[in-house]
Amino acid sequence: MKKVVYSDKAPAAIGPYSQAIKTEKTIYVSGQLPVDPATGNFPSEDIKDQAKQSLTNIKNILESEGYTMADVVKTTVLLADIADFAAMNEVYATFFEGAFPARSAFQVAAVPKGAKLEIEAIAYKA
Repeated sequence: MKKVVYSDKAPAAIGPYSQAIKTEKTIYVSGQLPVDPATGNFPSEDIKDQAKQSLTNIKNILESEGYTMADVVKTTVLLADIADFAAMNEVYATFFEGAFPARSAFQVAAVPKGAKLEIEAIAYKA
């Protein structure tokens, strides 16, 4: 059985997909653009601000189901420019304590809406 997960503290999906889907103990969070749900805009053009917003969106979606960032087991980071990796990583590290989740990071040809990055996550709670 799967459940659609929605938080009004994260931007609504911009296409035919859900913010996240929950199965028994796992939540699959769709790629989160750095969109501030209050304004519908990016916080700025700075990669650090955008990384913080994308991760905050993930955090808010997870919290709507009683999960935390500590429950994240895997993330995927899509970067418009791999040169932004170190700056993104600085912000990323502040969202996790202890064992970091597994992660993949890629430079892609483009990110929707001209964002500098998009981040997706998988969380599991025993």
